[in-house]
Parts: sequence; C-alpha cells; structure tokens
Amino acid sequence: MAEQKRNRREEILQALAAMLETSPGQRITTAKLAANLGVSEAALYRHFPSKARMFEGLIEFVEDTLLTRINLIMNEEKNTLSRCYMILQLLLTFAERNPGITRVMTGDALMGEHDRLRSRMEGLFNRIESSIKQVLREKAMREQQKFIVDEAVLANMLLSYADGKISQFVRSNFKRLPTEHLAAQWQVMEQQLAGA
Repeated sequence: MAEQKRNRREEILQALAAMLETSPGQRITTAKLAANLGVSEAALYRHFPSKARMFEGLIEFVEDTLLTRINLIMNEEKNTLSRCYMILQLLLTFAERNPGITRVMTGDALMGEHDRLRSRMEGLFNRIESSIKQVLREKAMREQQKFIVDEAVLANMLLSYADGKISQFVRSNFKRLPTEHLAAQWQVMEQQLAGA
C-alpha cells in the first residue's frame, strides 16, 4: 500500500513537471493537473495537502539529485578545475534533461506561490555556490597558494554562469540548451581560473 501511494505521488510530480514543460508561462492549477491525470482534485489532495507541497516534492527531487551528485564529485575527483567543471556540467545537464523542473529552479514556475518555495530554491543555489567555494579554498590550502581573486568571487562567477545558461534555457522555451558551448566556454573560464 505504501509503495502504491509513493508511486502515485511520483506520478503526480511527473505530471506536474511535464505540464510545466509543455505550458511555459502558464500557471498550473490543481484543477488542470487533476484533469491531466484523469483524477479529481480530492485525489490529488490525498497525496499532497496543497499545491505548494507538490512543488516542494519537485524541489526535494532537485536537492537530492544535485547535492548527492555534488558529494560524489567531491569524493571521487581531486583536481580542482575538474571538480568545478563537473559541478557546472551537472547543473546544466540536469536542467537540460528536466525542462519543466528547470522552471522551478529559476523561480519562473513559483511566481504567485508561497515565498518559502523560492527561498528554498535560493538556498539550494547558495549551497551549490558554497560547494564550489569549498573546492577553490581546498586548492588554495593544498597548494599553499591563494587565488589572486577571492574564492567567493570566483565561486559566484561560476554559479552565475550556470544560472544564466539555465535562465536562457527557460526564456527560449527550452530551445537554447544549457550545455551548448559548455566545453568551449569552460576553456576560457579554466584559463582565467588558472591565472587567478
């Protein structure tokens, strides 16, 4: 029974993500979501007490996926610049593979929803930026040589790059892929970081 309930919850979240992808710029109501699933709104509320909780379910998926993979990168890769690249690549690839959820990541789908949802998404990006800053600081400590530019400034620059590519993806109605030109753009950033 618990397995069936979990599957139904996942089905609802997948339908919500799909509607966010296929209806950019439109507000998703529980009535539209229920109609899309062929169930009543009451059936939705048996699994989620509110639409905000549905969005929180999507945000939890983003948090779990990205933070788990960032931890793997931190544990498995020791080269600083490779770590930074892999974190950026992870963010951009995740966005590319999950267009509807990307609208949640940018806050586009959260307009008019509870402030706590936007705050939670902002908190995730802050944690990712902190992870990048940690990577850069570890290099400075390991090699007993600081960057010319403060690690916090560099981490913010890298995250801003990813954030901009993700926003561009949403603005283009998912036509401008976030990973487009990533390798070439990283070469420029890598040269700058190596000299920083």
